[in-house]
Formats: sequence, structure tokens, C-alpha cells
Amino acid sequence: MKPTLIAAAELDRLETWAKYHKGLCDSCQAVCCTMPAEVRIADLVRLGVLDEFDAGEPPRQLAKRLMKDGVIQHFNQKRELFTLQQMSNGDCLYLDRKTRRCTVYDKRPDTCRNHPQIGPRPGYCAYRPR
Repeated sequence: MKPTLIAAAELDRLETWAKYHKGLCDSCQAVCCTMPAEVRIADLVRLGVLDEFDAGEPPRQLAKRLMKDGVIQHFNQKRELFTLQQMSNGDCLYLDRKTRRCTVYDKRPDTCRNHPQIGPRPGYCAYRPR
């Protein structure tokens, strides 16, 4: 059987995304980790950024503190969603630049755990080969 070649996807063009299949991440540049990651308080507790006691504070107050600490870059008060900080090159704060692997994989947010089942094009990912 001939191997199937997959072209590199363009993040902003959903029609170029590849249908996800098991093992696809093994040879990817972790393009999904350059997309803004929206998280909830429970995710921040799992990451160890907040503790259970902090979770009782008003979300807006938490957002101010986490922005100052450089953990989040945006807070949507209406939906109570925090957007994780991205590095200057667009990478997630928790993505290792050399290995292109998540440094908090076991504690990663639900957004990451559920990708690509949810997201801009469910069942597809912005695959780009290494």
C-alpha cells in the first residue's frame, strides 16, 4: 500500500486541515498549540496556576492577577473564559520550543484534551509535518 501524503495545512484556511487519525500528532509541528487556548477555572486549578481556595474568588479578580503573572492574555467576563498566554512566536506558554511537545500534558486544559473533536473544524486538525 502506498503511503498517503498530507499537505501542510494553513491555520486560517479550514479547508486545508487534515482529517484526524490516531498517530497524526506524532509527526506534526504542534500547530494546534499555536491556536488561542480558552480555559476555565477548573483547568487553571488542574494546571496548578490556581488552587481550590483561589477558585472561590471573583473570576475578574483572578484574571487581573493571572494577566499580571503572564499566564493569561485575555478574559471573557460574559463566558468566564480565560485565554492562555502565547509566546511571541504564537506558541502556547506550555509548548516546549525544541521538542514541540506539551510540557504539562497530564494536566492540560479540557480544550486541549478534546482537540480535534471540538474546535473550528471538528474531526480535523491543522496538521503540518515536521
